[in-house]
Amino acid sequence: MKGFFRKNSIVLAGGTIQGFGMGVFLFPHAIPSGGAGGIAVLLNHLVGLNMGIALWIVNFSMLVLAVRFLGNRVALWTMVSITATSFSIYLFQQVLHLPDRIIWVDLLLGSIFLGTGIGLLLRQGVSNGGVGVIALIISSSRNTLPGKPLFLINGFIFILTASVISWDIIFQALLSQWISTKMVDYVCGIDFYQVYTLGWRKK
Repeated sequence: MKGFFRKNSIVLAGGTIQGFGMGVFLFPHAIPSGGAGGIAVLLNHLVGLNMGIALWIVNFSMLVLAVRFLGNRVALWTMVSITATSFSIYLFQQVLHLPDRIIWVDLLLGSIFLGTGIGLLLRQGVSNGGVGVIALIISSSRNTLPGKPLFLINGFIFILTASVISWDIIFQALLSQWISTKMVDYVCGIDFYQVYTLGWRKK
């Protein structure tokens, strides 16, 4: 039971941190955080749907398609993470309005928070949703690694988003992906137990 509450807390924290980076820093500039984020940006641009709600709909739809590949337990935790992310995006967009925004500063901060949140989720063995589940279906059916289909799907969505909104989005999206990926690797590589132990000993 203790392990369940600990995991639940970390999953909620990861989803909230990810949503903070997306809702406060990336989405106000229409910078997609990935394939699902790109679709959410498009839905917001075309039909005015709130991006937090749009992201939840996209993630839920993809998760339903891939549930038999992920398993019920992973699917349930993934639903918790994407719900926390979508709710936090909606909440932060309603209550936080930052003045004098600089797009490149927002891109950096948003990508750092995004990667930190995803990293916390992956440490718990939880997917953050997105088109990664579609890439998993393709790679499983063709017995290939998921990297190539994931890149192709995200690239197509980025191009589609850029053609509708602005071509600057492609470079911004790729840069955001690079920064957030580095943060994911950093968070996943941290030995939290060792850091805590050393800090405690120093006291």
